[in-house]
Amino acid sequence: MKAVNPYLNFNGNTEEAFNFYKSVFGGEFVTVMRFGETPGCESMPETEKNGIMHIALPLGSSLLMGTDVPKSMEQVKFGTNSSITIDAESREEADRYFNGLAEGGKVGMPMDDMFWGAYYGMLTDKFGVQWMINFQNQ
Repeated sequence: MKAVNPYLNFNGNTEEAFNFYKSVFGGEFVTVMRFGETPGCESMPETEKNGIMHIALPLGSSLLMGTDVPKSMEQVKFGTNSSITIDAESREEADRYFNGLAEGGKVGMPMDDMFWGAYYGMLTDKFGVQWMINFQNQ
């Protein structure tokens, strides 16, 4: 397996969410495609043409990808069916990611040392996406 790349669907606020993730993780978008620039979307309502068809932000050797769900399709209902796990390279990096993602969100389990030898925490960010941050102590 080359990589696992999470793909997130949003109800019209993908750009806001990904700018937030970029502020936490850094880096530059490798792809930003809008519906209005995409073949086959010419008949889409003008109000949705500026929406994100596809966006990708590098996270380590993986990509965090996402899209806006057009209003003509069933809208996303965020729940407890997925999480994104980040394996940090240090406790400091884990804290930086955790604290950044927790801004405006809800902490489920604060960062702490766990019985399995990791420094670990869980949260749901302000967009309803669940995150698990892990640093495996040596």
